[in-house]
Amino acid sequence: MLGRSIWAVLNSYHAALREKGFFPDEIFLFSEGKNDEKLSKDISTTISGLKILSEEFKISPLIRAEVISERECKVASEDDFVRMSLCTRDLIKGRKKEGDVIAVDITPGKKTLVAGTLLPITLSDVDHIFYLSIKETMARPYMMIPYQVQQMNDFKEQVVRAMHGS
Repeated sequence: MLGRSIWAVLNSYHAALREKGFFPDEIFLFSEGKNDEKLSKDISTTISGLKILSEEFKISPLIRAEVISERECKVASEDDFVRMSLCTRDLIKGRKKEGDVIAVDITPGKKTLVAGTLLPITLSDVDHIFYLSIKETMARPYMMIPYQVQQMNDFKEQVVRAMHGS
C-alpha cells in the first residue's frame, strides 16, 4: 500500500525480504486517490525501488500498481470506501482460492486503505499481515535506520500464536 511515504513501502518490503524471508512472485501496489501527476510519479519511483530490492535478493516478482478509487469494480455502491473494500476483498479471496500465499503489508497504507482492506476479510484469507513499526519516522533506507528503533511484525502470526496459547 502506497500512502504518504515511498520509504515506508520500500523499508517494509526490505524487512519482509530480510527479516521474514518472504519472497513474493507478484506484488500489487495499491494506492488511493486521484491518479494525478504526483501519484503517478510516486508509483513509478516506488516500483523502481521495489525492483532494485528484488534484484538484490535475486527475485523478480511481477509488479502491478492499482489506484483504488480508479479501479473498475462490479459493485452496486457509489461509495468509494465500500467499493474499495469489496474490490480488495475480491482480489484477496480470489487469489487465495487459486492457492496463492497472500501477504498484506499495512505499514505504508493510509488508514482508509488499511481498514478497507482488512475489514471484509478473515484470518484464513491471508497468510501474513506485515507491519514495520519504527519508533521515529525517518525518511531513510531500511539499513540506515537503527535496528533498536524498528520491529518487523507479522500480525497474523502473532494473533494465531496468541489464540493457540504459545
